[in-house]
Amino acid sequence: MVKVYTIASGKGGTGKTTVTANLGPMLTQYGKRTCILDADVGMANLGLILGLENIPVTLHEVLAGKARVRDAIYEGPFGVKVVPCGLSLQGFQQSKPERLKDVMVDLVSEFDVLIMDAPAGLSRDGVIPLTVADGVILVVNPEISSIVDSLKTKILTETIGGHIEGAIVNRVAGATGEFSHTQMEKLLGVRVLGIVPEDPNVRRASAGRSPVVVKYPTSEASKAFKRISADIAGIEYVEDEAPAPREGFVERLARALFRVKV
Repeated sequence: MVKVYTIASGKGGTGKTTVTANLGPMLTQYGKRTCILDADVGMANLGLILGLENIPVTLHEVLAGKARVRDAIYEGPFGVKVVPCGLSLQGFQQSKPERLKDVMVDLVSEFDVLIMDAPAGLSRDGVIPLTVADGVILVVNPEISSIVDSLKTKILTETIGGHIEGAIVNRVAGATGEFSHTQMEKLLGVRVLGIVPEDPNVRRASAGRSPVVVKYPTSEASKAFKRISADIAGIEYVEDEAPAPREGFVERLARALFRVKV
């Protein structure tokens, strides 16, 4: 049975699109048939991060009634399926967000996990992804304005009958061990699914049109996304083993001489 998650935030810039772009591929790696959908119809960025900005059919055309959702599904990193939104203002103006529920009906039978990247803030278009999801995951930064806005999103979600699955605390500076899960859980009133540290590799990967879990798989941010994805997938996370050091010329020569002597 499909599990639908909406990635939401009370304000822009928290990194919810980055979270979506990294959780999707990892869930696919963990054996879940996964689709990620850019429901941020007005300010779409998911396609940019995944290198899918120049495509013929997007969610805009689907919501405008000009195409089927099957025509807007593309393959992303690790085989994750992606339904990106268009970047044009005209496409946004022609799309009808209320058709998103029909799109969901067409997708749910094909996947184990469906993740929607919702619009930031409390706009009318952002309410639909909050209501149709089995669980809403809040992306929050460790700063007072982000926490307050996330609380507003939490209250709205619960008011309209939605369910908060938990929160991901993103862009935590310094050692993550110094950050208190307990304190943040008390502030938000929800379970903290994971903490993603501030990592320059995330920005580098995005600039290269790739998720950090693909571009820099051993980075600290990648490890965090892998732990969170494993939790969502319901499997035990096993940290990747560090690659064995590459043998240099001196080591190879010494080994060859040793064999000759023997």
